[in-house]
Amino acid sequence: MKITVIAVGKLKEKYLKEGINEYVKRLSRFCDIEIQEVGDEQAPENLSPAQEKQIKGKEAERIVKKIKDNSLLIALDVKGQKLDSEGFAEKLQSFFISGHSHITFLIGGSLGLDHELLKRAHMRFSMSDLTFPHQLARLILMEQLFRAFKIINGETYHK
Repeated sequence: MKITVIAVGKLKEKYLKEGINEYVKRLSRFCDIEIQEVGDEQAPENLSPAQEKQIKGKEAERIVKKIKDNSLLIALDVKGQKLDSEGFAEKLQSFFISGHSHITFLIGGSLGLDHELLKRAHMRFSMSDLTFPHQLARLILMEQLFRAFKIINGETYHK
């Protein structure tokens, strides 16, 4: 099993990097995991819809270059499907059982993901009704992936 996370923007905060690295290390016993960053676009405060579309489009071009052809795409999207941890684990397991050995998670920049990427995704997933900085979303996703693999394997991390 291979999991790739493609995220817009570079992590700057040491505490986020350390947390993500810890979960990558923990996940390595369950899957081959890789995080790829792509550059983000500067977004002025008061964007027009056309400017927002243009920024998302440029970020999407960078993301698309990193997507492998055989990978199942899951886009993190505030309007996506909401699952609890058990449901997330079941969904991941169902993808693996149905023959998808490579899953790619897409995390957009501060404006989210381009509409074309959302259409291309096999699943749109919302981690919460709460709003998180996209950098923090990476850490939360890593923890939930680790939790999901522990659930799938019947291990005791999840309570």
